[in-house]
Amino acid sequence: MSRLLEEFKEYLKEMNQYDHVTGLLQWDMQTTVPKLGQAAHVDALTYFSTKSFEMGTSEKLGEFLEKLAQPAEYDALDDTWRFIVKRMKRDYDRNKRIPADLYEAFVRAAAESGNAWEEAKNASDFSIYAPHLRNMIEMTKQVIGYTDPGKDVYDALLEQCEEGMDQATIDRLFEEVKTELIPLVEQITAKKMPENPTFHAYADPDAQRRVQWLLLDYIGFRRDAGAVGETEHPFTTNFSSKDVRVTNHYYETEPLSAMFSAIHEGGHAIFEQNVNPEYDNTVAGSCCYMGVHESQSRFYENILGRNINFWKPIYEKLGELLPQFKNVTLEAFEREINRVENSMVRTEADEVTYCFHIILRYEMEKAIFYDHVPVEKLPELWNQKMQEYLHITPENDAEGILQDVHWSDGSFGYFPSYLLGSIYDGMYLEKMEEELGSVDEILADGRIGEITKWLNEKIHWYGSTRTPKEVIAAVCGKEVSAQPLVRYMKKKYTRLYGLSEEA
Repeated sequence: MSRLLEEFKEYLKEMNQYDHVTGLLQWDMQTTVPKLGQAAHVDALTYFSTKSFEMGTSEKLGEFLEKLAQPAEYDALDDTWRFIVKRMKRDYDRNKRIPADLYEAFVRAAAESGNAWEEAKNASDFSIYAPHLRNMIEMTKQVIGYTDPGKDVYDALLEQCEEGMDQATIDRLFEEVKTELIPLVEQITAKKMPENPTFHAYADPDAQRRVQWLLLDYIGFRRDAGAVGETEHPFTTNFSSKDVRVTNHYYETEPLSAMFSAIHEGGHAIFEQNVNPEYDNTVAGSCCYMGVHESQSRFYENILGRNINFWKPIYEKLGELLPQFKNVTLEAFEREINRVENSMVRTEADEVTYCFHIILRYEMEKAIFYDHVPVEKLPELWNQKMQEYLHITPENDAEGILQDVHWSDGSFGYFPSYLLGSIYDGMYLEKMEEELGSVDEILADGRIGEITKWLNEKIHWYGSTRTPKEVIAAVCGKEVSAQPLVRYMKKKYTRLYGLSEEA
């Protein structure tokens, strides 16, 4: 190893200390800090984020990257460090253009916006959040103006979330989904599934927490490299492959919600825990492609977790932890967890109508950045699109436009990643069954570890070193297509709902 590379690694190590502190502050703000302590945390988060930004845009870092990019040094690097230098040089050049005072203001505004969003959601009052959202939209435009001068703002945001997946590709894939699944949903919803009050009965939150651990352990979440917290909106965060944390929210009369949040966030966490540990604390580590990441959480949640065979080895244990399920047959449980109906809340939606929740948000973001719809008009537009795609209208802001936290910190362009993840999942499933055999049989035999191992080796290990299209090409050997997802959904729901084969 050259002396230059050693010094560069030491510099990265120091940068990571600031990132570690900001990560801890963000975790604490969303899990345990009391309301009156939020302001001090915002100040600290702003301070340490600014320090990290200063190191990430310093002349010293620029000199390191410039020297390491020279042929004599670059050619001596292994593939991992070549990727790190190339990616950091790209990011450095982009971030260096952001004025330090704008970055500091953006961090502070995002933290305050997140607090306002939570207050607004609890009060079901969009007006509390509206000025913060307006500010985040404008500040996001300003930041993109510096990082990607001359580039379409929304295209740049999409690129940041899912590199290589431009609007033309997303439009094509989403149109495939709409064309194929709108008629399927119409056939499904025409067949009313009776309500079963057992699924909405009181479920002790402590028992739900124990069920969460049952599920996390079962799918392969490592306790020695993970932790669990509680938040309004479940999420996953990580500091390295050795420290990955998930959160959940426990509704006393909706136990299925926490179960599937646990599986979903567990999928994210398993990804991060199984990235090559040599990538820890570098840009090669934690996967930065949101669609690829969501493909893993949604693969566990839907492809596996909503399969009856997933539950066969553990259903008796579920009944021991939550006694009301002792009186529910596994077949009835399968029907309930695959109930398809038009509903208000994205995170509680079934896997079929969920697609329309994402298409709605994608179109909302395009309305913000292209049609320049005023912020105060966004709830009305949201409700119109809910009626268009799901034939229902939110009764209040909390179950409407305030249900998601993403825009509060400027995460525009993120929402399409969820549906892209599901589209990737259809492709993974077909390839997995080619190589491992029937997923139904593997799950029924309690061999879910074989599936996790396949995902570890094919996807997780590589972290951020492969773009989404490169992941799909390496794993599936094909171009991205929504047809495998469509085939999976048509086959599954035609059986569950007794539909005609034409569905």
